[in-house]
Amino acid sequence: MGAYILRRLLLIIPTLLGIMIINFALVQFVPGGPVEQVLAKIQGEGDVTAGFTGGSQDLGEETFGSDSDYVGARGLPKEFIEELEREFGFDKPPLERFLTMMWNYIRFDFGESYFRSISVFDLVLEKMPVSISLGLWSTLIAYIVSIPLGIRKAVRDGTKFDTWTSGIIIGAYAIPGFLFAILLLVLFAGGSYWQIFPLRGLTSDNFDDLSLLGKIGDYFWHIALPVIASTISGFATLTLLTKNSFLDEIKKQYVMTARAKGLSESAVLYGHIFRNAMLIVIAGMPAVFIGVFFGGSIIIETVFSLDGLGRLGFEAAVQRDYPVMFGTLFFFSLIGLVIGIISDLMYVLIDPRIDFEKREG
Repeated sequence: MGAYILRRLLLIIPTLLGIMIINFALVQFVPGGPVEQVLAKIQGEGDVTAGFTGGSQDLGEETFGSDSDYVGARGLPKEFIEELEREFGFDKPPLERFLTMMWNYIRFDFGESYFRSISVFDLVLEKMPVSISLGLWSTLIAYIVSIPLGIRKAVRDGTKFDTWTSGIIIGAYAIPGFLFAILLLVLFAGGSYWQIFPLRGLTSDNFDDLSLLGKIGDYFWHIALPVIASTISGFATLTLLTKNSFLDEIKKQYVMTARAKGLSESAVLYGHIFRNAMLIVIAGMPAVFIGVFFGGSIIIETVFSLDGLGRLGFEAAVQRDYPVMFGTLFFFSLIGLVIGIISDLMYVLIDPRIDFEKREG
């Protein structure tokens, strides 16, 4: 197993490098970089991409000629543009910028945001509480509800219970998360009916003045609706996966043998079937959590006015805040690749019969 883990760890290097190269190369062809963002703000343009329609071309030709590098630079001194390029590092060729960036990232130096005057690392730490809250509680609730429900559906396969529960979870899966989030706001956050839950934020303004129990209650009071909205669509996949895993195991020979020996249905189900059927479900839990944690729901965070990693990534892409974009991409990709190895170790931990080295051989 040690050799397998070592090979997987070494494979992280080319995989991570490939991810960074592809994304860095794609960004080079995207218009509206950080220099243009600054110039658009200086000139009071609401949309940095508006200049690409050619609406202000005459002004640009009068000032610098029609071959100006930046559309937003028209009407501004050329020396100012060159100074901005040096400040953002765009006076260097792309290859040199990429190599410098990767050297810094290897040392976990992610630089500073172009537009927030804060280091990328501190910025991510600032947004993590929201993403951890959504990711942790959404994953736990989904597993706590879906696994018992999936087992019961497998045991009662084909009954009315199986039919109507399938209809409910598939219907919930079909509802867009943002639409369900808006519905929750309208019903329970003072939209048109009841003012039961707060409209925004992770905690109240007087959170520091509350007692320990008061802080816990306030935290869950604020996080209840966002967690429900982000969890609702995850029930279907996990429930049906659990059900199908149990149905597959129930039909196997060892189950018939256990029943023939006189074991009770409960002993057969939880003493023999459970461990084998839950292998794929439980082993995938780290990956599910990381997916919810890092992916974050931009729309749900926006609807409930939560400032998490989802909104951070979206705003960085819109503003072309490259240190935030590439810094978070590198860090999250690295974490995701490590989680893949942890998921494999979970398989071995749950079922020692699995040997990845023999499977590779």
